[in-house]
Amino acid sequence: MIKFLDLQKINAQHATELKRVASEVIDSGWFLMGERLNSFEKKLANYIGSVNAIGVANGLDALRLILKAYIDMGFMTEGDEVIVPANTYIASVLAITDNRLKPVLVEPKNDSFNLDTALIESQITSKTKAIMVVHLYGQVCWDDKLVDLAKKYNLKIIEDNAQAIGANWNGKMTGNLGDAAGFSFYPGKNLGALGDAGAVTTNDDALANHIRALGNYGSKKKYINEFQGLNSRLDEIQAAFLEVKLNYIDTENQHRRTIAAMYLNEINNSKIQLPVPSNRDLKCEENQEHVWHLFVIRCQERDKLQEYITNNGVQTLIHYPIPPNKQLAFKELNHLDYPITNSIHEQVLSLPISPVMTQADVIKIIEILNNF
Repeated sequence: MIKFLDLQKINAQHATELKRVASEVIDSGWFLMGERLNSFEKKLANYIGSVNAIGVANGLDALRLILKAYIDMGFMTEGDEVIVPANTYIASVLAITDNRLKPVLVEPKNDSFNLDTALIESQITSKTKAIMVVHLYGQVCWDDKLVDLAKKYNLKIIEDNAQAIGANWNGKMTGNLGDAAGFSFYPGKNLGALGDAGAVTTNDDALANHIRALGNYGSKKKYINEFQGLNSRLDEIQAAFLEVKLNYIDTENQHRRTIAAMYLNEINNSKIQLPVPSNRDLKCEENQEHVWHLFVIRCQERDKLQEYITNNGVQTLIHYPIPPNKQLAFKELNHLDYPITNSIHEQVLSLPISPVMTQADVIKIIEILNNF
């Protein structure tokens, strides 16, 4: 069986270094908010090109803390609206509702899966305070229209960069395009920890300082709590692991691009709709815009196709079977209808793509798909 994502094999590449830094952290006796975290934050900020990087417990907390900080700082108030793509993973929406803000769901483009920026302006009201762009599946969601709208209506742009570390827009990294960005380092991400982990990046020093305090119980100085904060801190051992793996992110992303180029060029089954990344011809593996966290195809016979692929020895996953507005967690949104989103969620299927897949693996998968 070709695994969808072989985490054991991925981390085995770095096992010697990971074990070394784990031993160093254990021997140091310092496990939270120490030099390992400080070193990783500096390295991440340098890689992204941002002034600040703040390690937090996970990707959801990264987005929660950004919005909570904007509320505390007076830019937003409870009940304000945040525009967000309707087909995103539920975490994007949870970050909004957890802060008692209102998510305004907007349809994606039918081909690229990313937020359709042409539909945003019609959804802006006097209560709109931010646009949360999601670089879904590893592709940049950005254009000049988005920037113009933010300026015109005085909106913050928050990047959900959970799936796109290493992607860039005209030479500028995702995570450094908007006002602030949330990262997830969940083990299956392109830059994955060995547990839960996340970060926020921003060029706004005041926002960064506020987020850093909020994630530490609202405290800048021990036992002095200025804000009603959370406990959301990136621990020393995960920071150490991430610093090791950050050294390899560009090489591993490039391997993903090579696989994606093979899929795009060689899958030729008319029943299968390949992803159509926006803005450039990404059939060239050298292109830097997309980092292919997921390679997502569409098929009207999705379930039948998945069964066929499984029976032929390949594991696939569905990202995601149920859109946020159809989840029981958001009953208040269940009446809303998003035809493009619904179609996407009914048809998508994610193929294996990872830095440890072999060319033989890819060729086998292509052959299976073409024979369906």
